[in-house]
Amino acid sequence: METLTKIKYRGKRHRLDRPELLAPAGNLEKLKFAVHYGADAVYIGGQHYGLRSGADNFSLEEMKEGVKFAEKYGAKVFVATNIYAHNEDLAGIEAYLKGLEEAGIAAIIAADPIIVDTAMRVAPKLEVHLSTQQSILNWQAVKFWKDEGLPRVVLARETSLEEIAEIKSNVDIEIEAFIHGAMCSSFSGRCVLSNHFTDRDSNRGGCSQSCRWKYDLFVDQDMVNSAEENKFTMGSKDLCMIEHLPELIEAGVDSFKIEGRMKSVHYVATVVNAYRQAIDAYFDNPVGYKLKPEWVEEINKSANRPLNTGFFFQTPGAKEHIYEAEEKAAPYDFAGVVLEYDEASGIALVQQRNHFKPGQEVEFFGPGGTFFKQIVGQIADETGTGLDAARHPMQKIRMKVDHPVKAMDMMRKKIR
Repeated sequence: METLTKIKYRGKRHRLDRPELLAPAGNLEKLKFAVHYGADAVYIGGQHYGLRSGADNFSLEEMKEGVKFAEKYGAKVFVATNIYAHNEDLAGIEAYLKGLEEAGIAAIIAADPIIVDTAMRVAPKLEVHLSTQQSILNWQAVKFWKDEGLPRVVLARETSLEEIAEIKSNVDIEIEAFIHGAMCSSFSGRCVLSNHFTDRDSNRGGCSQSCRWKYDLFVDQDMVNSAEENKFTMGSKDLCMIEHLPELIEAGVDSFKIEGRMKSVHYVATVVNAYRQAIDAYFDNPVGYKLKPEWVEEINKSANRPLNTGFFFQTPGAKEHIYEAEEKAAPYDFAGVVLEYDEASGIALVQQRNHFKPGQEVEFFGPGGTFFKQIVGQIADETGTGLDAARHPMQKIRMKVDHPVKAMDMMRKKIR
C-alpha cells in the first residue's frame, strides 16, 4: 500500500516514512511515560494561552526537563497555545513564545491568527501547527494556511476519511487528526454551555464539561427523565481508530493524535503502547498486517467510555451518544509502577498507586508488548517489614515477580 506520508524521523527509533504518534501529557510524569511507551511526540500545555486550565500544565523549567527527556528517545514536545485571545490575553505573548523557543519546544498548536502571526515573527524556530479549534474541513482552507507558511494543520474532528484523502490530494501539507479519545458534543469545541452555566469560558481554557452532566428532561411540562435517575441527556462516546490504521495511513494522515491531557498516567501509557505496536507491525509488513486482539483488549482496559469511530466513516447518530447511566468500561485500576528490579532475587520495588494486597491477581506490562499476570505474594515495605496490604499512596513496596520487569513497567489490578 502506497502511503502519502512525508514525515522523516531521526533519532534512536529510526522510523522512516510513517505517521507520527502524538500523545497527550498533562504533566511531566505523563510526558515521560508517553515517550517511554512509544510516542514520537507529545503535546502539553503551558501556564498560559491553552484550553486545558484544569491540567497541571508546565512551567518553562518543566518544559526544558521534558524536552531533554524526550530528546533521549528522539521525540519532540509541542505546546498548545490554542485559546481565542481577548485583548487582555495578549499581554506578554511575545515573551512567552520566545521562552518556548528557548526551552527547545518544537512547535506550538495555535488557533488565533494573532498568536500564529506573533509566533512566526518573534520565534521563528517554533513550528506553528494550526489547532483543531479552527474547525478546518476542506482543502481550500488548508491551502490558505499552507500559503500563510504553516507546515501542519490539525483537522476538525468532524472531518471524514474521504475528506482527508481529498485534502491530501490537493495540498502538500502535514495533516494531524485525532484518532483516539474524548469527542465533543458540540462542533469542534465551539460550545457555550460551560459559559452559560458556570461562567467558565470553553474557548479560554475553562470548559466545565457541561455535556457530561446529568439533566432533568421535559417534554412540554412533563418530566420524562430525572437527573436523580443517573441518566444523561447528551454525551458522546469516545473515539477509537486502532482497528482502522491502514485506512488512516492510506488516506494520508501524517500525525495520529491521542486526546487526553486530563487522563491518567495509566491511560496514556496503555493507549500509546497499543497504537505503537499496531503502527510498527503495519510498517514491518503492510501486506500481511493483521490487527491483534490483544491491542484492542489493552485499549479497553483503559477506556473511560464506550468507543466508536467518530466522523471518519459516517456522521454519528443516536447510537454514538450516551443517554443512559454511563458505565465505566475499564475493569482495571492502575496499581503501581516499577522503580527497580533485582534480577538475582526476582524482587521488584514497586511504587503503589492504588490499594493492592497479597492474593490478588495483577498484570504487569511495559513498552512493546511486555505482559504477564501473577498472584501477589508476600509484600514488604522498603525496610523489609511485612505488610498485609499496600494501602498508602506512593508507598514503595518490595514484592516477588514471576518474570523480569524494568523501571517504568506498570502494574494493574482487576476491579470487577
